Amino acid sequence: MTAAIPPQADDGFRWRPTAQQTSASRLAALLRHVGLGSYHALVAWSREEPDRFWASILEFSGIRFYRPYERLCDLSEGVQWPRWCVGGTTNLVLNTLDRQIAAGRGAHPALVWVGEDGRSVSWDYDELQRQTCRIAASLVKLGCKAGDSVALFMPILPETVAVFYAVAKIGAIALPLFSGFGADAVATRVNAGGARLIVTADGARRRGKTLPMKTVIDAARPAMPQLAHVVVLDALGCGWDRQPGDLGWDEFLAGAPTDYPTAQLDAEAPLMVLYTSGTTGVPKGAVHTHVGFLAKMSLDYNIFNETGPDDRFIWMSDLGWLVGPAQIATTGMVGATLVLAEGVPDYPANDRLLRLASQHKVTVFGLSPTLARMMKAGVSAGAPRIDMSAIRIVISGGEPWDLPTWEWTMDYMCRGVAPIMNHCGGTEIGTLVLSSILDPMKPGGFSGPAPGTGADIVDADGRSLPPGEIGELVMKQASMGTTRGLWKDRERYLESYWSRIPGMWVQGDLASRDAQGIWYVHGRSDDTLKIAGKRTGPTEIETALLSSGELGEACAVGVPDAVKGYALVCVVVPRPDTRMEGLPDRLKAVVVSKLGASYAPKEVITVEALPKNRTGKLVRRLVRNALSGQPLGDLSSIVNPDAVDVLRARAAA
Repeated sequence: MTAAIPPQADDGFRWRPTAQQTSASRLAALLRHVGLGSYHALVAWSREEPDRFWASILEFSGIRFYRPYERLCDLSEGVQWPRWCVGGTTNLVLNTLDRQIAAGRGAHPALVWVGEDGRSVSWDYDELQRQTCRIAASLVKLGCKAGDSVALFMPILPETVAVFYAVAKIGAIALPLFSGFGADAVATRVNAGGARLIVTADGARRRGKTLPMKTVIDAARPAMPQLAHVVVLDALGCGWDRQPGDLGWDEFLAGAPTDYPTAQLDAEAPLMVLYTSGTTGVPKGAVHTHVGFLAKMSLDYNIFNETGPDDRFIWMSDLGWLVGPAQIATTGMVGATLVLAEGVPDYPANDRLLRLASQHKVTVFGLSPTLARMMKAGVSAGAPRIDMSAIRIVISGGEPWDLPTWEWTMDYMCRGVAPIMNHCGGTEIGTLVLSSILDPMKPGGFSGPAPGTGADIVDADGRSLPPGEIGELVMKQASMGTTRGLWKDRERYLESYWSRIPGMWVQGDLASRDAQGIWYVHGRSDDTLKIAGKRTGPTEIETALLSSGELGEACAVGVPDAVKGYALVCVVVPRPDTRMEGLPDRLKAVVVSKLGASYAPKEVITVEALPKNRTGKLVRRLVRNALSGQPLGDLSSIVNPDAVDVLRARAAA
C-alpha cells in the first residue's frame, strides 16, 4: 500500500537543505561531539550502546547535576521499568531559569504574551525568575513540600509559566489540567493525582468571551474532599466567590521574597503527571521525571528541531497538553523566547497566528496539519502576503499531512527555505518516536526513528516489516523520556503499552517506510479501516477528498454495516464558497478516481465542524463512535463537544 502522501515524480523529495543549514545545525554539532558521521550512524549507536548515547546527550546538552549520577540506567526490573541517572540529583529549574541567570542572560526576553485583543506583556529571564521564586516561597508557606501534587488549572499566561517552574523548583509535582475542563473532569484528575492545592484563574478569554474558571473549581469542590487550598489569579477581573481555603493572588504572594533556593532532587523525582484520555476507562496519568524530561526535550526540540538561544518559539497549546510544558522547558534550557497567545488560533481571524508570528518575528513555529489547513483557509486569494521571512523552522506533529496542505505550508510559511520538521510521538513517551533532520524531505515523511527509542515497524507477531508494508510502530528499548509507568496504576501501564507484543512498547500508530528510507505514519491503529481486504489508514482517503478543492476538512471512518461488516463514511466540512448541490456525489467520484471503486464511500456527511482537542487535532474515534452509536469515552479534552452532538443526531435520524 502507498504511504499517506505517496512519492511524487522523480525521486519524491520536495525540500533539500543548503550546505550552510546542514553544517551549522545542532545535529551536526552533536555528531562532531560524539565522533559519528551521520544521523543513521547515531541511530545505530543508540541501539548498540544506549548508555553511552544518553550519557553523551546529557553532556552535550550541558544538563547539570548537584550530585553526579553513579549509573546511567538500571534495567534490573526489565525494559518496562528503567531507572535513569541512579544516585544523581538535579532539578528542571537548575537547568532552565537558574542556568540562564548564571549565564548572564537575565535581561533576555523569556516570554511574550499576546491577548486576543492584541495587548502584549513581555518578561525577561530576571522577571520570570523573580516571579517563580515568589510563587515557590508562597507555596511552601502554605505547607506544600517536595513530593506533593499541585494542580494547575490555568489559561496560558505569563504567571502560568512561573507557577509551573515554581512547582518544579520546590520539588512538588505539577498536575497540569486543560483550561477548558468542566467540574467532573477536574475532580477526576485532581483526586487521581492526590492534589491538595489548586492554582487557578478567575477566568479565561476565548473567542472574545469570558469563560469562568474559579466557578468550575467551586462546582467540583464537593467531589474533592482532600482539597485544602485554591489560589486564584485575577487574570480578567471578572470576580469570584470566596470559599474556605481560597486565596487571592496578592494575598498569596504577600511578603514573598524574590529569591528562593532550588531544591536538590533525585534525578528520577517526578516533575509532573500529565493525564491523557483514551476511548474507555479513566484518564491515564503519564509520569515524567526531572532528568527524563530534560534529556528528551533537549534531544527532540533543541537538537533535532534546532531550537537555540536566539529563537522566538510559538506552538499554541494549553498547559494540559504535552506541548505546553514541553515548550516551557525547551525555551528555558537554551534561553530562547517563548511566544504565548491567549484564546484560540482562529479568533479573531483564521490567519491570526500567521500575523502574530510576523509581528513578533517568530523563528520556530509549531503546528498540526489541521491548524495549517485552518490558516490556509484564512489567507484570502489575492490578499497581500503576510511576511513569514523570520521563520527558519516549522515543527509539525499530531497527525498525518495531506499533500495540498503540506505544499501550502512549504510555500507560504516556509517560502521553500525553512524545513517542515515532521515528528510523531505522544504524551506517554515524552514527544518523539519518529523525527526529522535537516536532510532531503518528502511531503509528510520522517527522516526515521528518534535515536534512543529502538523504533521499528512490525507485524502482529513483532516481526520487522520490509519497506512498503504497513505495521505497528513500536519501541524496542527503554527511552529516557518515556513515562515511568502510570500514576499509581502499575498493571494498567503494562496492559496499555507492553502487553500486545511482549517486550515491545506499542505506540498505537500505523507506520511504513519506503525504499529510500523515509518513514510515514498513517494514523492511529484504532482508526484503521479494512477496505477490499486491505488495512487502510484514513489519511489516504482524506487526502483524496481534500484534493477536490471544495473542503476545508475531511474525516474518514469505518462504521458497522449489515452486509460488508464495515463501511466507509466520510464526514466533511465544506469551504464557504462550495456549491452544496450534488457535493456528496462529486466527492464520492473523487475518491473512486483517486483510489478505486472499492473505496467508494457509503455516505458523505457535511457538517460545520469536526471534533477536536485543544491542540487542534481531529479526534476520529469520536466521529466513528458517534456515527455507530458506540460509547464516546472521555470527552473532557474536546473543545467543541457540540460537534459530537451533531453527529449523534445525524446517526439517529
